[in-house]
Amino acid sequence: MTQLVSISGNLLFFAFVCYLIATFFFGGAVKGIKSEASISDKRWGRIGITITIVGFISNLAYFITRWIAAGHAPVSNLFEFTTAFGMMIVGAFILIYFIYKTPILGLFALPIAIIIIAYASMFPRDINPLIPALKSYWLTIHVITAAMGEAILAISAVAGLIYLLKNVDITKKSKKSFWLEAVMFTVILTLGFVASTTTFTLMDYEASFTYVDKEQKPSEITYNAPPIFGMNEYESLTPAAMAPLAEMPPIVNAKKLTTVTWALLFGTVLYGLIRIIIRKPISAVLQPFAQKANSQLMDEIGYRAVSIGFPVFTLGALIFAMIWAQEAWSRFWGWDPKEVWALITWLFYAAFMHLRFSRGWQGEKSAWLAVIGFIIIMFNLIAVNLIIAGLHSYA
Repeated sequence: MTQLVSISGNLLFFAFVCYLIATFFFGGAVKGIKSEASISDKRWGRIGITITIVGFISNLAYFITRWIAAGHAPVSNLFEFTTAFGMMIVGAFILIYFIYKTPILGLFALPIAIIIIAYASMFPRDINPLIPALKSYWLTIHVITAAMGEAILAISAVAGLIYLLKNVDITKKSKKSFWLEAVMFTVILTLGFVASTTTFTLMDYEASFTYVDKEQKPSEITYNAPPIFGMNEYESLTPAAMAPLAEMPPIVNAKKLTTVTWALLFGTVLYGLIRIIIRKPISAVLQPFAQKANSQLMDEIGYRAVSIGFPVFTLGALIFAMIWAQEAWSRFWGWDPKEVWALITWLFYAAFMHLRFSRGWQGEKSAWLAVIGFIIIMFNLIAVNLIIAGLHSYA
């Protein structure tokens, strides 16, 4: 099994490298390298999509080999789910590419998948036996379908972002330009998570504590970053380690809250350094790449992605989830933090469809909604998973 896990990891790394290389080719397709840009664009676009497909096949092979090694679908912890989510975003992009032949989507979709896979690599990669609640084929159906729906919805956000980069005047200070740059800042925060985790891993930082969990049972936990927040009724087992600045109630996982806080700090510093180096908003750097985009086409892609992704998400995140919840915990709904956020996400996209159909929210309004929707999805993946303790806290 160890050899199979090693092969699986190499396949994922190869896919990651392919996505990086393909991004540069899509950049060439968008910007053009000669005056006869149409011929050059097509050539670079074909190379980009070919490398993307090679990477996706490798990514899929990773997923299958890890499934074989684990004996169950590799979606039972944050590393497995997040890598699967990144893979599905690439798969959704490939599908959309062959429908609309738009290389610019690859220039923005692939970096998002790359960041998500890099984010996943910061979590433990060990294969552990499933707890009883997870030993159900409904888990596989529920999680894979939910991730697939979210991946398709991510493509709507990519199309929305391209639309906004082309049509929002970033040269003037306004609410639109401010919030567009805020989206860029949010992306950099994810890179901050990668940077902070890598830094403390290289430092080999560890600090152990005892605490009382939400079931009032004594437990032990080891931090891999300086503990800004302490677990409920914590006591240090590592005297030389930094003492937490504040104690959290049992419902909050203070270790993961500490991880998120360090990510915010590193991400903010990273964003500041980037702004100092480029001396302009990040959105202003990306805007030239969106100038050739067809606004009407981006609006159509955004809408089509939501019209497909929303029902798939409904099946996976609500209907199949309720069936699994009934089988695992003998209730369809329990107001667990993840269940609540899945409902919030569903209500948001239901409102998106309503506003699109009945109020005619197309173009810029629709693009903003698509981007906000993906931020809600990522908040669920990062903040809700990492901070709030619940039945879904398996990572």
